[in-house]
Amino acid sequence: MTTPSDETPGGPADRTCERTRSWCDEAIRRVVADANRSADTHLHVFPLPESWGIDLYLKDESVHPTGSLKHRLARSLFLYGLANGWIREGTTVVEASSGSTAVSEAYFAQLVGVDFVTVMPRKTSPEKIALIERYGGRCHFVDIPADMYTEAERLAAEPGGHYMDQFTYAERATDWRGNNNIAESVFEQLALERHPVPEWVVVGAGTGGTSATIGRYLRYRRHRTRLAVVDPENSAFFPGWVTDTPDYATGMPSRIEGIGRPRVEPSFVPSVIDMMIPVPDAASIAAMRHLNDVTGLCAGGSTGTNLWGVWQLAARLLAEGRTGSIVTLICDGGDRYRHSYYNDEWVASQGMDLAPYRAAIDTFLAKGTWHPPA
Repeated sequence: MTTPSDETPGGPADRTCERTRSWCDEAIRRVVADANRSADTHLHVFPLPESWGIDLYLKDESVHPTGSLKHRLARSLFLYGLANGWIREGTTVVEASSGSTAVSEAYFAQLVGVDFVTVMPRKTSPEKIALIERYGGRCHFVDIPADMYTEAERLAAEPGGHYMDQFTYAERATDWRGNNNIAESVFEQLALERHPVPEWVVVGAGTGGTSATIGRYLRYRRHRTRLAVVDPENSAFFPGWVTDTPDYATGMPSRIEGIGRPRVEPSFVPSVIDMMIPVPDAASIAAMRHLNDVTGLCAGGSTGTNLWGVWQLAARLLAEGRTGSIVTLICDGGDRYRHSYYNDEWVASQGMDLAPYRAAIDTFLAKGTWHPPA
């Protein structure tokens, strides 16, 4: 019951609704409980020649409930939206994504009991659409990929809508100081290894959130580890970083799902990156397939992009006569890409020849010399 002072200008105004806070409390409990039920992701060792004195570790993010690194991001974005009061009972969460982020956000939307809509290109693979719909998400299609942003904003502007906007909030939704973020997890898992502080961590950039979290953590903890970010063809991140142009844009989509963007996104923090490495798409797919052949680990194209960068950095350590460790990520599972990256007909249709890149990897691992295709 309100008092007269509650209704007069200048009097106290109580906007807290017991039901609203109770719903939010329960939603946050569900999201945190989901994390609490999940064991940490594995840190696999890739077999390198013992004489090199170099250890390579792959943190397997494909084992998350939704199968990718984006599970961490979606969890952080939902907690951020809930804690800010942006996501409430009856909210429709809207995102611009045709990839793994949409799958993971659909999962968390279903977990807390809100509707989820993702805006995606009409040519998105049936496998991705099916994964999103499995978790109760709805796919809204656009014919021009660049229209995803504005269409998502338009849908979210309708009553009860909230635009999650992963490309803006990825770098701020995750606690880069620790709190079991991916960087803290890696260093805890390396504690008993012979090189517990890696020389390099290698990741790609989709939103830029992962590289921002890791780069900030390395500086905060005063580790000597350097951060390398790999970037596929058509992406704006590498040229934007090299030229120090924060609004650089290529206007072209990446063929390597999950990383690379046609514009430099707001969550990309270039100042925490020590090196960027451009990677041909054929090299990404060749490295991804090589990983599967050697270890049995079936990963997506962005993992191959990571590995192509790893081989260059390992070759540098060898040339300098140094030992140490390198850490990279298995970003998602390869089952999502049976129709594309693991399909020889699809690869040929894209005009890619994997043989020279595969030969470069084989030669490097056999002889320790790095001679990539011209």
